[in-house]
Amino acid sequence: MADVTVLSATGNTMVAEAYRQADPDVCVAYPITPQTTIVEGFAKYVANGQVHTRFVTVESEHSSMSACVGAAQAGARTFTATSSQGLCYMWEVLHIASGMRLPIVMANANRAISAPINIHCDHSDIMGARDSGWIIFFAETAQEAYDNTLIAVRVAEDKRVLLPVMPTLDGFITTHAMERCELLDDETVKNFVGERDAVNSLLDFDNPIGAGMFAAQQPYFEIKKAERDAIDASAPVIKEIGDEWASICGRPFDFVDTFECDDADYIIVVLGSCAGNARHVARELRDQGIKVGVARIRVFRPFPQQELVDALKGAKAIGVLDRSDSFGGEYAPVAAEICTCLYRAGVNIPIKDYIYGLGGADVTLDQMRQVYTDLQALADGKIDGDLTYLGVQ
Repeated sequence: MADVTVLSATGNTMVAEAYRQADPDVCVAYPITPQTTIVEGFAKYVANGQVHTRFVTVESEHSSMSACVGAAQAGARTFTATSSQGLCYMWEVLHIASGMRLPIVMANANRAISAPINIHCDHSDIMGARDSGWIIFFAETAQEAYDNTLIAVRVAEDKRVLLPVMPTLDGFITTHAMERCELLDDETVKNFVGERDAVNSLLDFDNPIGAGMFAAQQPYFEIKKAERDAIDASAPVIKEIGDEWASICGRPFDFVDTFECDDADYIIVVLGSCAGNARHVARELRDQGIKVGVARIRVFRPFPQQELVDALKGAKAIGVLDRSDSFGGEYAPVAAEICTCLYRAGVNIPIKDYIYGLGGADVTLDQMRQVYTDLQALADGKIDGDLTYLGVQ
């Protein structure tokens, strides 16, 4: 049985603790709000000799991910962290990391992107990277940020996967808010994450390889198909490793966390920290005899199509909460994904998409009540499913 330390901690502190326990060979750091305290906290562990990590400070986020690519290709367990404009600045190298099948772990503190300048939470940054070939997790709480980070290490380095992973947490809401958390003992975590057994390492001189080579038309096409196959095939591996961690820590792991969805007429779909607001209002409405539910997506890439179909197929109307927009598109990213997976399953349920909380705008219980009220009207044909900005004054 694992030993557990109960503490009050922020999401960033818990990610830094997960990094410490996983003891990477290399950690590359460039600060950006609200991610900075992850690498600051980890730097203290390096300075105190609590890890065996080469801590590399660089002059930009582009250089940060470039250094990660080199370290990971050399066979090192490699971590970093970023947010917002930093993730945007890495965009070119994100695709290099996934295309070269490098198991880098990078926490992202979800934050708005300019302009105008804003340091607060939304999902515009991470949605810009959703098609970069990285596996992506969303944490609701500081505890889940810790769990997701440790699961990410195993998933990334599993030889059935070999893809980079981004465990994400909402800026300031999850990164900086203090919560009750449980930290497992170092030995248990060490045994769970194991050691990286690198394949195709640049330092394997007995088996020399080329890395980052030029590929002409057909080879490039074949490599991209292999990348698609790899992320699709990662789903059962993620579930296997997530369930293994759940058996150790006692906290369940599901691609989609559902609340009262089995008999719900009206369901909200959400990512990240806002799920608590939706569940709170759902409990109120359940007490009034209104059958409502909440489906929270924890694993966003690969997208959990079947899990969402199973959770949503009995509803009369679905409200999707998007904390980013896809300007010029009919719907924002999450709603577009939901429409696709339901259509493919032959499920025809009216959907309404809500853009909410951009730039850290307040997300209130009254807004959640409005969504559930709208969904009843949508099911009755009294309103349409057009995209709505929720809470705009």
